[in-house]
Amino acid sequence: MIGEASGLVSLVGAGPGDAELLTIKAYKRLQQADIVLYDRLVSEDVLALISDHAQRFYVGKVRSLHSVPQPEISQALVGWAKEGKQVVRLKGGDPFIFGRGGEELETLIANNVAVEVIPGITAASGCAAYAGIPLTHRDYAQAVHFVTGHLADGEHALDWEGLARSGQTLVFYMGLSSAEVISRELMAYGLASDTPLAVIEQGTTRAQQTHVGTLSSLPDALSTGQIKSPALLIVGRVVSLHSRLAWFEGTQPTALNTQNDLPC
Repeated sequence: MIGEASGLVSLVGAGPGDAELLTIKAYKRLQQADIVLYDRLVSEDVLALISDHAQRFYVGKVRSLHSVPQPEISQALVGWAKEGKQVVRLKGGDPFIFGRGGEELETLIANNVAVEVIPGITAASGCAAYAGIPLTHRDYAQAVHFVTGHLADGEHALDWEGLARSGQTLVFYMGLSSAEVISRELMAYGLASDTPLAVIEQGTTRAQQTHVGTLSSLPDALSTGQIKSPALLIVGRVVSLHSRLAWFEGTQPTALNTQNDLPC
C-alpha cells in the first residue's frame, strides 16, 4: 500500500464463480467498500456479498464491446480514492491474470493513490480443480501455460511451436471465438490431433458443464453455438483424468462429438 490519499483502492480477485472461494480479505473489503466497480465475469453469488451501503457500478467488457473504456475506469478509481472513498475494483478470477490489474495499478501508483492487490483464484486453477483435471501431474504434464484466446489480428504472434511441445498443459482463456485457429496452429506445429481437450462452462458454479473431446474435434463441436462464454479451454494429456477424477457434484461430462463421432 502506498500514497498519501485518504481513500483506498483495492484491486480484488473475485475468483471463478463459487463465492466460497473468495479470500477472507476480499470479503472484508466488500463489506467495507463505499464503491464497487465490477466486471462481467463476477458471479451473482459474489456480488451478493457486497455491503448494502456500497454504490455499485458495472464496468464489464465483452469482446470488442466495453461498457466503460479502460482509461475512464482508471481515472474514476483515482478520483474516488482522492475523495477519501474505500473503493473496490472487483475482477473475475485474479486481477493480474488477464485482468488488466497491472494497468490500473500503474495509474493508481502514478497518481499517488493508496492501493492494494488482493489475489483471487484464477479460472485455470479453479475450473480445472472442479472438473477433476490436475493442471500438472508427474505422469502427464510438468509445465502449464496460461494463454489468451483473444488472437484475432495477432494469431501468429503466439509461440505455437513452444505451445505444441509434449509434457505440458495449455489453458486458453477467452478462447471460444478462436477455437479454429488454436486447433489448426497446434496441430500444424506437431501436437497430435487426438490430444485430449476439455471445455469447461460456468466453472465452479452450480451450472458447470465439462465437455471433453480432442484437438481435432474442437472447431466442429463449438460451431453449433451450444457452448457459451464464460468457458475455459484446457489442452493436454491431463484431461484424460477427468473421467476418473471429476468429483464436483453437479458436473455433467458431455462429449465434444461431431457428426462423425470423433473419439473423446
